[in-house]
Amino acid sequence: MNLLSVQNLAKIYPTFTLQNISFSLPKGKIMGLIGRNGAGKSTTLKAMLNMVRPSSGTITMFGQSFLNNEQACKQKIGVVLGGIDFYSNKKLSDITAVTKRFYSKWDENAYQKYLQAFALLPKKRVKELSTGMKVKYMLALALSHNAELLILDEPTSGLDPVSRDELLTLFQQLVKDGNRSILFSTQITSDLEKCADSITYIKEGQLVSSTEKPAFIASFQHLKNPEEAGELTLEEILIRTERKHYDI
Repeated sequence: MNLLSVQNLAKIYPTFTLQNISFSLPKGKIMGLIGRNGAGKSTTLKAMLNMVRPSSGTITMFGQSFLNNEQACKQKIGVVLGGIDFYSNKKLSDITAVTKRFYSKWDENAYQKYLQAFALLPKKRVKELSTGMKVKYMLALALSHNAELLILDEPTSGLDPVSRDELLTLFQQLVKDGNRSILFSTQITSDLEKCADSITYIKEGQLVSSTEKPAFIASFQHLKNPEEAGELTLEEILIRTERKHYDI
């Protein structure tokens, strides 16, 4: 069963068009969303969630139309998007007290577990947190209402290498029982080498490929030079596909 299915998603702006984006995410899997800055990754996530109204397309979550069942679907998803901040003088405990009211299945024990795992102090104010700690706090909120689908925009950005590796290990543990899936965009393609089951690649607002990671990597091996040995990494694939040459 697919927890998420996106078909022909489009969003038209005066200076940018996202078009014909289609992919599916089965239960128990991790999908990485890649593309250079401005390719349309964040627009895709926001259009999926109706944070910006899609121009066209169909979004299905948990076997039902997201747009027709938005409130029910949002009870079952956890979202961490870049660029979203909290009131800087508020304590984490105050923000949590408001947030938990929106979720009928809020799990206080899970929340306390993630606070401890992420070394977050409830009395800390937002302005006292590093970028990485803000990401960890948003993840703690997202993981504390038994979400079946996690949608994350650059979740490892700002984290040190050890924290990033711990987070990727957590992602793998979260999907291990086969009941939860994760979609996350990232510029750190080495993270996807470690934990992603499939890759969706967007370039200049259009879908290049969306498939399981081994098949995705195999489909770009024609970019190798004849003398090169071994497979190209995801980073090398992205660089060689996107690289431009300038006449100066």
